[in-house]
This record gives sequence, C-alpha cells and structure tokens, in this order.
Amino acid sequence: KEPREKSQQRSSPFASCIVSFRPFVFSLSTDKMASGVGVADEVVTKFQELKLGHQHQYIVLKLSDDMKEIVLEKTGAPGASYDEFKALLPQGDCRYGIFDLEFTADDGGKRNKIVFILWAPDSAKIKAKMLYTSSKADLKKKLVGIATEVQATDAAEIDHAAVLDKAK
Repeated sequence: KEPREKSQQRSSPFASCIVSFRPFVFSLSTDKMASGVGVADEVVTKFQELKLGHQHQYIVLKLSDDMKEIVLEKTGAPGASYDEFKALLPQGDCRYGIFDLEFTADDGGKRNKIVFILWAPDSAKIKAKMLYTSSKADLKKKLVGIATEVQATDAAEIDHAAVLDKAK
C-alpha cells in the first residue's frame, strides 16, 4: 500500500479543536492609560509638591479639550478652604480633585490625609464620565500616596463632613 499524500491523510477527529495561541504582547510605557488618555508631567509634579512640600492645599485636574490628556486646571495655596476647592468642581462636567485634608483624630492628634475625588455629576456628558472613570485607576497609580478615594455624583457626597468621615 502506498503512503497517502499529506493532503489525503486522514485527520484526527480532534484536528478542528486545535486552538492557535498567539503570544500576548504588552507595553510597559506609562505615556497612555488603558483608556488612551495620557497624564501631563505637570500633574505628577504638582502632586509631589502637594504631598511632600505642602506647597498646595488642593489640585484640580481635568481632561484637555481634545480629551487625550489629563492636565492641571488649578491649584490652591496652602491653607485654602475645602469650600473653595468644592466650588471649583463644576455642576455639568467631570473633574479629578486632590485635597490635602487636615483633621483632628479621635485621640486628639492632628492628621493629614490626601483625598482623591472623582467628580462625575449626573448632569455631565456620558462620554466624559466614561473617560474619567476609565482613566482613574491608572492616574492614581501615578499619584502614589493617596490615602482616601471618593467617587461622587452629587454635592452631598463631597460635603466636608462626608469626606472627613471617609478619611477617618
């Protein structure tokens, strides 16, 4: 009996079940996040100034006009009030806010905690809410030292008492 050509050979009943695996390739570049949004270098610099040098009381961040990068919108001088910070969060758009919260602990000692706020009000556009939310985790990875996170959709969730309660 002559050997059959490869094309005529009988195939295994499992031949159709073979799965092809491709190696998973990923980049360790930190320029862009999973959402495709990058973080401006100035954002990380200002955060370090807030955390280490206490040069700012708060930082407000936003997406650039082309929605490709998280940029600095405003910083607050040391000693600026929480109400001043809260007033900068617009009712119709999303923002990231970072506040250096000082409070008195239950034992009477003074404490500082850096609070990260994702402000995504219900009245904001859906695309903006999706981009801000999907970029949050990667942004926080770049801003090492955040103690408390608040994700807020209305003013009651970022009330000073509510944030203080969460930070304690």
